[in-house]
Amino acid sequence: MCPLPESPRSAEPAGPAAFTVGFDLDMTLIDSRPGIRAAYVALAAETGSDLDPDVPISRLGPPVEEELAHWFPAERVPELAARYRELYPAHAITGTLALPGAREAIAAVHRAGGRVVVVTAKHEPNALLHMRHLGLAPDVVVGSLWAEAKAAALRAHGALVYVGDHVGDVRGAAAAGALSVAVTTGPCGEGELREAGADVVLPALTAFPAWLEGYLAGGGAGLASAAAD
Repeated sequence: MCPLPESPRSAEPAGPAAFTVGFDLDMTLIDSRPGIRAAYVALAAETGSDLDPDVPISRLGPPVEEELAHWFPAERVPELAARYRELYPAHAITGTLALPGAREAIAAVHRAGGRVVVVTAKHEPNALLHMRHLGLAPDVVVGSLWAEAKAAALRAHGALVYVGDHVGDVRGAAAAGALSVAVTTGPCGEGELREAGADVVLPALTAFPAWLEGYLAGGGAGLASAAAD
């Protein structure tokens, strides 16, 4: 595995001179479908359930508890969610790839003088394993937050933009007062993302560096002046 850059976890919030861009993880920065499928296969084998691993990967975004509630009695969900997270490192890390443009998007923020915070519903230790394995270099990783709950981390780290692939990410950006930049690499299409309130919709992160450059050049929401400090 690649070494992890220094302390990309719940670091101190940025000072006023730095601007921060937030990113979701699954299907925004990484294509975790093969790895997550493998983890669900392992869980289904252990439990002898009829869990179809192809179904969860078609609707990635919400916490694993929400998915497991479709397959198991409510009283078993906490136990099985914990077991899924235990199985995850052995089954889901090596099969996961960075999505096209992920490294370039992070680098574009850093090049402009900003910071990157990954805010994800994924269990934080597992999210950090993905960063190490793929050599991605955010400044902060915050896990176990979904939809509007993501706003707490986004506000704490001063994120003015949040990039995600799911309507839950759009809602999280709105709750934080951040600009919502959506990508259509996940389960939600352009129309659904716009209807949810996305301010910008891009086909993939490959389009993000050019968008950010234009946004900074236009002084969007004070990002340009922050970057120049």
